[in-house]
Amino acid sequence: MPNPLDTLKALGDQLRAQIGEELDFEALRRQEPARPLEDLLAELDALPGLESVKEQVRALVAFLRVQARRKESGLPEVATTQHLVFLGNPGTGKTTVARLLAQMYRSMGLLKRGQLVEVDRAGLVGQYVGMTAIKTERVIRKAIDGVLFIDEAYALARESDRLDFGDEAIETLLKRMEDNRHRLVVIVAGYPRLMHRFLDSNPGLRSRFSREIDFPDYSTADLVEIFSQFATESSYRFGEGAEDALRSIFAGAERDESFGNARFARTLFEQALNAQALRLGQGDVDTLTHAELAVLTPQDLLAGARALGEEPLPPQPERSSWFGRKPR
Repeated sequence: MPNPLDTLKALGDQLRAQIGEELDFEALRRQEPARPLEDLLAELDALPGLESVKEQVRALVAFLRVQARRKESGLPEVATTQHLVFLGNPGTGKTTVARLLAQMYRSMGLLKRGQLVEVDRAGLVGQYVGMTAIKTERVIRKAIDGVLFIDEAYALARESDRLDFGDEAIETLLKRMEDNRHRLVVIVAGYPRLMHRFLDSNPGLRSRFSREIDFPDYSTADLVEIFSQFATESSYRFGEGAEDALRSIFAGAERDESFGNARFARTLFEQALNAQALRLGQGDVDTLTHAELAVLTPQDLLAGARALGEEPLPPQPERSSWFGRKPR
């Protein structure tokens, strides 16, 4: 059983942290002007892949703009909540899209600040009785006039009948989502299968969220583009055959719930840089040319993949048509 003095001390620490964060007036003064909505939509469109996500976000933005115009014209608004569910595996762009949406809400005048506050279970749930409500309230206060993004939100739901403070966090969230529905947007995110279980864990949860947006895994072509962006941003380029090797690595990666998508592409890029450094370090580093320092070879990429436990697919033979001609 927890020591009561330890519990009181922990509660005091939580309150002091809460006061300190809520009095961060300097952060409010530093806030930059809202970005134009068209610029934010263009940034969304520039993201690799995610075509279905872009369509759903544009549909949501169009709905909100029309409802705002109806209100200006004296017509009644459709009463709908703006809280969202993001369904997808890791590395599929959920946090990036949530950050853009927060800025879009601000640009449209729906949220005053448009900041994104990102948390998971550890940021909401306390270790002792009474601490969870304090932690959750503190996070919500930080997110007021912006977006609260809860990653792996399914971890808040109990898996058994054992006592769990996640239920207290959910109940606190539900109340504040309703009380502050015009000043707070909550986005919960996680694996599709586990998120559906989470939404069914409490009778009030599913009704609080107006839309579910599915984030599909990136295709091989999307992952090649993402890797290429990482390389370009750091002034690296592909040597002969490197892009084909990269495509075979992504095509051979196992696509399950543990697949990291863009995170996998980032990790592979970092491992390829390590492999390049080992290759170049076998000679006289001081004499390396600009071109040699900038190029990534197929061997670098394959070594990086092996470091991650991945084996590329072998090149696929080109199949002929019925009449012996190669398909175009």
